[in-house]
Amino acid sequence: MLTVTLRTLRTRWTAFTGSFVALCLGVALLTVTGLALASSATAPERGPERFAAAPVVVKSQDTLRVPTPIGDRTARLTHPRPLPAGTVAAVRKLGPVVEDRSFPVRSGPARLVGHPWSTARFAPYDLASGRAPRTAGEVVVTGAPARLGERLRTDRGTLRVVGTLTPRGFEDAVFFTDARAARLAPALHQLAVTADPAAVRRAVDGDAQVLTGDARRLADADPDRDSEALTAMNALFGTAGGVTAFVSVFVVASTFAFAVAQRRREFALLRTTGATPGQIRRAVLTEALAVGTIASAAGCVLGSHLAPLLAARVADEGLAPAWFTIGDHTWPYHAAFWTGLLVALAGATAASWRAGRTAPTRDLREDSGRITPGRLLCGTALLLTSAVTLTLSLTGDPGDLLHRKTYISRPMLLITAAALLAPLALRPLTRLLTCRPSTTGMLVRANTATGARRTAALAAPVLVTVALTGCLLGATGTLDRAKATETSDRTTAAFVITPPAGTAFDDTTLRRLRAVPGTALSPTSSTAVHVLEDGAALIRSEGRAATPGALAATTRLPLAAGRVSDLDDDSIIVNEEWRRHRVGERVRVWLGDGTPRTLRIAAVMTTGTGNNGVYVTPRNAPGAAIDRIDVALVDGADPAAVATALDRAAGPAQVLTRDAWLRATHPATKHTTRLGLLMVLGIALLYTGISVANTMVMGAAGRARDVAALRLAGATRWQVLRLAGAEALTVVAAGALLGLLVTAVNLAGLTGALALLSVRPAPALPWQALGATVTACALLATASAVVPTALALRRRPADPAGLRE
Repeated sequence: MLTVTLRTLRTRWTAFTGSFVALCLGVALLTVTGLALASSATAPERGPERFAAAPVVVKSQDTLRVPTPIGDRTARLTHPRPLPAGTVAAVRKLGPVVEDRSFPVRSGPARLVGHPWSTARFAPYDLASGRAPRTAGEVVVTGAPARLGERLRTDRGTLRVVGTLTPRGFEDAVFFTDARAARLAPALHQLAVTADPAAVRRAVDGDAQVLTGDARRLADADPDRDSEALTAMNALFGTAGGVTAFVSVFVVASTFAFAVAQRRREFALLRTTGATPGQIRRAVLTEALAVGTIASAAGCVLGSHLAPLLAARVADEGLAPAWFTIGDHTWPYHAAFWTGLLVALAGATAASWRAGRTAPTRDLREDSGRITPGRLLCGTALLLTSAVTLTLSLTGDPGDLLHRKTYISRPMLLITAAALLAPLALRPLTRLLTCRPSTTGMLVRANTATGARRTAALAAPVLVTVALTGCLLGATGTLDRAKATETSDRTTAAFVITPPAGTAFDDTTLRRLRAVPGTALSPTSSTAVHVLEDGAALIRSEGRAATPGALAATTRLPLAAGRVSDLDDDSIIVNEEWRRHRVGERVRVWLGDGTPRTLRIAAVMTTGTGNNGVYVTPRNAPGAAIDRIDVALVDGADPAAVATALDRAAGPAQVLTRDAWLRATHPATKHTTRLGLLMVLGIALLYTGISVANTMVMGAAGRARDVAALRLAGATRWQVLRLAGAEALTVVAAGALLGLLVTAVNLAGLTGALALLSVRPAPALPWQALGATVTACALLATASAVVPTALALRRRPADPAGLRE
């Protein structure tokens, strides 16, 4: 049988081309994702940037520590307290001290950061031209869109550039005089001191952090940005690798199953000549082993060349740190190679058992197209599993269905079940699609009915691709629409005023805005509250600080119990996600600056999409600056006049009507998440193209006799080509309809979860992406059907080569 197997591979190489290409690309993608994951497992320690030349940095405590029976739980504070005056005085006695302050500066579209001039030497920055600033209106810049002597218009006033610094690459900075910086940012959170570190630690006595060596990087802005970027990238590549494995198994299994179905007469003849079922199975598995070994090896080689290109691309796009490169790792190659080989053998196993059951003479007849008991059992089991898991989620924790990992992984069960059970629905669907009385329709109906396995092999990848597109993009679109609906229902203000990004309203601007007649203002601040759940988990809840009366006039909170007017300095408004959320109950919380408080629950909001957060009064949000003002109109006020007056009083802040603000803040999927979804869908579409092309080529090779018979019956070349194209389009349409059905069922579960979370469900089908996907599948299928048919038409109708099997 080994000789027969080798000759089969040589003579039927077209039947294995699709499996080889699919496996090769799958192993290459697994190699790339494995190398990327291995290279990003740990981020190298970034050295200090702004304080590389500072001996010691004293930084205010920015970490909340809560003791629990199983150890301390920590969280980053939203509003760290400034350094205590006593601590600063104690440090000054030890040596020279330089106070550091950082604050945002906006100049047109550029976002800069301001510092005192005395801290520039710690980076260290080199003065490329000009001199140091001497007056309040003078600055030295680095990386800013300004030249020496130029006037720089900013939200901090018009500044004159008197010096430029050689850029260091980690920030675009504007250096003011120390006195001007102290007025712009009065709170002191860190300082540099030239003294013995041990003496500094004794002086601060635990009231602040003392940073030396590499720990000085913690005084830089966003010191954890590398690890956060790598975490997002790991999720991106992990999802892509999982979908690659899922789709490649599906495509390879489908390809081998169709190849076995195409060779049923060959196997029947082998059985007639005395071949045993075991020999037939071993022959099929040996073919898979040969194809899998060669394809996996080629995929590893291809992946090793693609991985560095991908690393450079993600670094250029900002999805990974600039230093990210592919390291010298070997385990991804082993994992990808053996996974590819296992996929090939797993995909061929079911086909080999079917081949081994071939009777000597029974399968010399045409394909019956009946679904096998094993496929029916597996499809039904997966369908029931999907239904049970959805029911348990809806009755248990509906919010779990809104998480990214869940809405990416959960549809896979449903898609697999639909693909396995697709043959049950394909025949009635194709009959429905070809119900118009015509010769072409009749022939398409007959061909899809008699070639049921070919039809299922072509429709299944289309189903998977359309369903993946609809489920993944539909889920993100539905969640974005639900969040937008929540924001719209909650906002009742006529105008919303927001300061430039990264800044807050000052007292002068607030006084001008309050002086505008015909308005009622509700200033709010972003804050956060921490609560200890079950005595072990320190949970952070985003929140806002607001005055109850003004809040009720401009906002309609989605309350499940209680009243907004009951909010005071001794209470808090929580949501149903909190373990303890009964009105009147008291909970121990830690405020944004780490202050512990025990507050009474004044009201409870519904869970929603998870963005409802909490509400406290300004007294319970120390250090939080006002970053949004909602404006309601009093009776009789002219909206146009009020808008003009608000624009004049707001200064650099932006004044938007309610509708304009809702459009400007409409939720959108994160760039990394959307890129990951597009990568997943690209992989699925690529595999669909391989599977469709391979199925059509294999099917066309076995239909030369049908083409010859049509030509002898009087059909023209154009009619035969039109029939081939119509049949391909019909099967693609059937697969697309099944994919849309899977999408509808999946989104129905998501909207059901949103309804249980008290959100008005609004399913969003990505029609544009679905249309593009179906069009691509249709073009691929049509081309793959018409081109082999056109080649078959080059033979004369009476040519014996066209009449034999």
